[in-house]
Amino acid sequence: MLYVPQSYKKFLYGQTYLKVFSYICTMKSTFYGKETSDMATIPDENEIREILKDILEAIDEKAGEELLKRMIVRVYRRGEIIFNEEKTPRQMFCLAKGKVKIYKNGIGRSQTINILSSVSYFGFRAAIAEGKYLTSAAALEDSLIIKFPMPLMKEYARTYPRMTYLFLKQLSILLGKAAERTVTLTQKHLRARLADSMLYLLDCYGTQSDGHTLACSISREDLANLSNMTTNNAIRTLSQFASENLVTLNKRSIRIENIEALQRISQLG
Repeated sequence: MLYVPQSYKKFLYGQTYLKVFSYICTMKSTFYGKETSDMATIPDENEIREILKDILEAIDEKAGEELLKRMIVRVYRRGEIIFNEEKTPRQMFCLAKGKVKIYKNGIGRSQTINILSSVSYFGFRAAIAEGKYLTSAAALEDSLIIKFPMPLMKEYARTYPRMTYLFLKQLSILLGKAAERTVTLTQKHLRARLADSMLYLLDCYGTQSDGHTLACSISREDLANLSNMTTNNAIRTLSQFASENLVTLNKRSIRIENIEALQRISQLG
């Protein structure tokens, strides 16, 4: 039972007190900067340190302890928005577990720019450019996200060259992938786009234990957005691949039967 001092009750009059008290009793509990969730077990400190190993090794021990103290760990449900374009960046994010898509809203549908896997840092480009987000981010599946205050991360980036290099390297990799995807999405035909997207997912996530089934569950709509085509075109082209024995479909899972053929289709454009 949550205890509220009598003096504080007197300060809160009538319905205002009841509303505030109800909110306090029902909000998510928080401990050591971590939001608890019924979706997954929040990792302990040792697990968090291992996930953030690259950052913690780039800064000194005191800064590392401050970072761990001020971070927030949260589980985002599948489809939940992490940040929206045109918003001012307040935090930087680390994808600890799960999958996140980076996308941009267009006319009638969105365009998936990138798909992230763990461990990835994201949401910092806009802060470095001192602008707003140009893209949005959402969880493709239930994902564990670590959030850091942006002012603290910018301070560390100015103070610790190794940390600056860490983010510069990741940003360079993302820009390189984005350049390759731009050519695919603007110059290739539908079959090549879809083949390229499946190879892209294979490169990002690998396969399940059978060595063929993509280690990710993706909806037809998300696959279409990743391939810059309508959902109907994605479904139709994917069905053609299945009839040609290039892939086997089972709801959201895709088993690649002939990777060499998909590579040829992707290369031919």
